[in-house]
Amino acid sequence: MRINRILLAIPLVVVALIIQVGILARLQLPGAVPDLLMLVVVGLALVYGHVGGSLIGFGAGLLADLAPPADHAIGRYALVLCVIGYVAGLTKPDNGQHRSATLPLVVVIGAAIGSTLLYAGVGSLVGDTAARHVGLVGLLLSATLYDLLLAPFTVPLVMALARRTEHDPLATDAAGSSRSGGAGPWTGGWLTTGTGLKASRNAMKAIRTGRVPKPARGGRTKGVKGLKGIKGVKRL
Repeated sequence: MRINRILLAIPLVVVALIIQVGILARLQLPGAVPDLLMLVVVGLALVYGHVGGSLIGFGAGLLADLAPPADHAIGRYALVLCVIGYVAGLTKPDNGQHRSATLPLVVVIGAAIGSTLLYAGVGSLVGDTAARHVGLVGLLLSATLYDLLLAPFTVPLVMALARRTEHDPLATDAAGSSRSGGAGPWTGGWLTTGTGLKASRNAMKAIRTGRVPKPARGGRTKGVKGLKGIKGVKRL
């Protein structure tokens, strides 16, 4: 990963984890806990792609596994967020920017449902049956609802910050060509034909006044003979 991505991802993940553990987890909301950390991973993955999204998801999940209130196996949430970051990063378009908010919204819904199912599935493999006591359907509905409520305030902000630190060579080339003049070859053509326009103006002026420019010393002026012929035609 690039240094600028790491420098942005670390504070975002730390702040999201502090808010999730210190504030959201203490609200005692029914069902699941709002997953702000997952929304940050999704927002970064939508800009950085599947490789960056999986790496950030694994690091964020591992940090959540090591946080003091965690009562599950280490690596469980790291696996979940790694998969979520990878899948969310696959939806990144070729130009790096989403044309509408529909696709990010669908990604958020899918991430909320997928993370809950994957977390419960991994938990069942290691012997954690907490999801059965709470109710898997209630967890899915509450997790999706809470994440959708937080997504408009989190995902666009994270994506905007990620785009500001992301270097896009296509955008740079487009900006450079627009600054140099959108006409491109048209501008060069006008600049290179400037001397020809000036010469043609002088020739027309000589025809109207009846004066032919004298040839320079050591050479002959091209087009003088033609000007005399034009002058004779004018007198006729």
